[in-house]
Amino acid sequence: MSGPEPGAGGFEEYVAARRPALLRTAYLLTGSHPDAEDLVQTTLLRVVPRWARICADPDGYVRTVLVRESVTRWRRRRWRERSVGEVPELPATETPSDRETLRAALARLSPRQRAVLVLRYYEDLPDERIGEVLGCRPATVRSLLARAMPLLRASLTAASERSEP
Repeated sequence: MSGPEPGAGGFEEYVAARRPALLRTAYLLTGSHPDAEDLVQTTLLRVVPRWARICADPDGYVRTVLVRESVTRWRRRRWRERSVGEVPELPATETPSDRETLRAALARLSPRQRAVLVLRYYEDLPDERIGEVLGCRPATVRSLLARAMPLLRASLTAASERSEP
């Protein structure tokens, strides 16, 4: 009986071990469970041909592909979205949970701003590593973060004011 192809078992083991974490990060980047599933699947399909080269330390490479693919998908998708005249409001009896409020606030940010926040506060990466993932300088990371935080705070403040009686 022959064994698995070189690197193939390592990839399957990596996916089994890291898939939940990848899904959580993808969900924070996309704000949708189905989109997160698709994003992780696309990322893994892009990673598998390079597995032999990256198998020693794949996390950084996989994270980079995940974030960049998320930004690319957002750019493609935004041209297909249609604007509506009036945004429907939540019924007065329903108030969103803190998690839903945060997800909605993150969704209002640009993909790069959202990626910076997720990589900094969820993945706990330093500016230099975030810059490598996004393909930009650490100063750009700090600039994106400096612009994203006030927008996020304003969105969360507005949401809390709407939910108060």
